[in-house]
Amino acid sequence: MADAGPAVRHLLIHPLTLSLTQLPTQLPTQSPRLSPVPAPLRRAEPAAVAAALELLTTGAASPDDLRLLTKHFLAVLGERAPGRSVEVRIPPYAAAQVVAGVRHARGTPPAVVEMDAATWVALATGRLSWAEAEDSGRVLASGERADLAPYLPLTGPAADRS
Repeated sequence: MADAGPAVRHLLIHPLTLSLTQLPTQLPTQSPRLSPVPAPLRRAEPAAVAAALELLTTGAASPDDLRLLTKHFLAVLGERAPGRSVEVRIPPYAAAQVVAGVRHARGTPPAVVEMDAATWVALATGRLSWAEAEDSGRVLASGERADLAPYLPLTGPAADRS
């Protein structure tokens, strides 16, 4: 293709130049919907937890109730066993790094515990023991410090021991 000359090149570049000069002077550094760091887990309101637990007891809990309870009890576990050596995964709702010890920054942590939300809530409330969950295969735990039994349950009289 033959060179069209400087006047044509200017016309082809000019629309791009105009659009760049019309951009806002400060662009957001990252999209709020695509944040690379998840928000920290926080305890839910006590009334919301009580209502979700009641629905769970009656068999009427929704996925939103399970999500609330999962995140709430992971936040409580994070307070009871602060650290980053064990990753507790409750798909699809949440994951948390807990228990003091070797800290990891990338890749698979030194210890991983994974289970479904119903199992996690049953463990957190004392309706299921850690040994029963492991023996039945409801919990997959590997690595050093992956035994969460010393921190469970998270509610009720047994939880007041810590």
